[in-house]
Amino acid sequence: MTIHEDTATAPGADGGTPPGNRVHLVRAGELDGHTALSGSTVGSRRLWMGLVENPPLSATDNHHHGDSEAGIYVVSGHPVFVYHDGTQEVRVAAGPGDFLLVPPFVPHREENPDPDEPVVVVIARTTQEPIKVSVPELYQLTETERR
Repeated sequence: MTIHEDTATAPGADGGTPPGNRVHLVRAGELDGHTALSGSTVGSRRLWMGLVENPPLSATDNHHHGDSEAGIYVVSGHPVFVYHDGTQEVRVAAGPGDFLLVPPFVPHREENPDPDEPVVVVIARTTQEPIKVSVPELYQLTETERR
């Protein structure tokens, strides 16, 4: 087996469409913001993937990710994911090595209650680009809204 070092610049960096017939490497120093893999960076058709860091004592707004599923891997820190089950807010605490799934259209927020340590997560979504739709409050998604 021969190992070849790909010395080309990040796929799509020249503004063109990345080729769809090869493996793409995006090095840590080539991240576009938090985005590593997307339609614009590597030509993915059904995937967005990125690295997100939430500072100590922070929380996102209430939001959902549209028709996209979100898979989350906790690299470091202890995030809390909050959603509504129809009767109350539910808090799901996670830690390094844990995986979470946020289904499409489910309103939630991420919190980092730690006063000192940031949270670092890797997120994969089933769309080419990140979708984030802010909502005024958390609510349980009804069966009708799922369709």
